[in-house]
Amino acid sequence: MNITFIGGGNMATALIGGLLKRDFTAKQLRVVEINADNRAKLQQEFGVQASAELAAGVAGSEVIVLAVKPQQLSDVSQQLAPLLDGQLLVSIAAGIRAADLARWLGTRNVVRAMPNTPALIQSGMTGLYALPEVSNAQRDQAQSILLAVGKTLWVQEEIMLDAVTAISGSGPAYVFYFIEAMQQAARELGFKDQDARHLSIETFLGAAKLAAASEVDVSVLRTRVTSKNGTTERALLSMEANNVQQHIITAARAAAERAKEMGDELGGGN
Repeated sequence: MNITFIGGGNMATALIGGLLKRDFTAKQLRVVEINADNRAKLQQEFGVQASAELAAGVAGSEVIVLAVKPQQLSDVSQQLAPLLDGQLLVSIAAGIRAADLARWLGTRNVVRAMPNTPALIQSGMTGLYALPEVSNAQRDQAQSILLAVGKTLWVQEEIMLDAVTAISGSGPAYVFYFIEAMQQAARELGFKDQDARHLSIETFLGAAKLAAASEVDVSVLRTRVTSKNGTTERALLSMEANNVQQHIITAARAAAERAKEMGDELGGGN
């Protein structure tokens, strides 16, 4: 499978690095990137062919990964459309709906993917949606690309990608926000910056690993840590009194609504 990436930013870089670790060769991967410095960096770091020319970049490719900013995708798609010859198109741009992509590109061979930033260390989570015309073989191709940077989840209805965006796409920022608060609390309790960082991150990392390894619900794990009249109970009662859980749910709903708005705003091109 020969793959061309349109755009050579962080997510494309993560995918290329992950694919090379999964037995793809540099000869199978190409990048179209208008920034000369980025092209040089990609060629030096990965040994892949990087070009500024769209036609040269996509010739002979079976899969094209659209890795440009959502605001650029309409223009890029319409430049790309005359060059297509049955390839699978995988878009990792947030918000742009598959039907709009298909209209711009002149093909229904479209898969939308919503990865997240832990893909940079091959620990990402990606939601995937395919238009009905995408074959099983093409679905497998799309999944194999995203598996290079973590785990995947297919959704049957495209609207659920807005929910994926709200939970796993934006989710790392929520986690970082919580870790920031933990670090600040640790500093206020007397720890130096480095010790506060170490305590907070390792606690979050360990708890996440425990949840991933356990067969029971996270609510059960929480209960097991919460002794009656103990320190954890006191902290959780404070959070409940301040509706922390509901605020997190409300925030995720706001993110999902914004993802829907982006589809409305950015999908109205020609």
